[in-house]
Amino acid sequence: MVTLEFGAPQAPIVLIQMVGDQDLASLEKEFLSIKENANADFRLLACKVDHWNADLSPWGCPAVYGKEDFAGGAAATLSEVMKYCTDKSKSYYIGGYSLAGLFALWAAYQADLFQGVAAASPSVWFPGFLEYMKGHVLWGDTVYLSLGDKEERTRNPLIATVGERIREAFGCLTAQGKRCILEWNPGNHFKDADLRTAKAFCWVLSRSHR
Repeated sequence: MVTLEFGAPQAPIVLIQMVGDQDLASLEKEFLSIKENANADFRLLACKVDHWNADLSPWGCPAVYGKEDFAGGAAATLSEVMKYCTDKSKSYYIGGYSLAGLFALWAAYQADLFQGVAAASPSVWFPGFLEYMKGHVLWGDTVYLSLGDKEERTRNPLIATVGERIREAFGCLTAQGKRCILEWNPGNHFKDADLRTAKAFCWVLSRSHR
């Protein structure tokens, strides 16, 4: 797994974000936005996956768009991520955009490592994920959820459920006593992914106990 690092290596807070090729050009902009708006000394660790659908999906699922199936490789990916979370003197937060946001949520159900989850426009339409959330309790206390206000207006019938499902996800987390927000951003899924992710990290940093 290739990692890109932003910020001071000795910072007491580590933000972990799964990224793909589509994110690389905007990572520095995202980092600078977090730095400008978060009152915290942090390091951003961007972990690049080779196969977006395969590496970030919690379980297998046929292709929803395009031809690439979801291979359910999230467990192996999380094992690699956990190698960067061994310093117990630091606080770790996990986040991401789209399927990486879904991975961040799923990871927080698997490991008691992350003080906050920054899930920007997460792919909660993913088959079976909402049901998984209802049957399990997420570790940690602080979760940020967001969605673009046009994301559920799509011809794809599965992805069109994302609005209903993220509302249910928010209700599930708040019912379990989590410190959670559901924020709506203007635009579709492809608008301002970097700035939406930065806003997500800033929110969990400002609300979490450190």
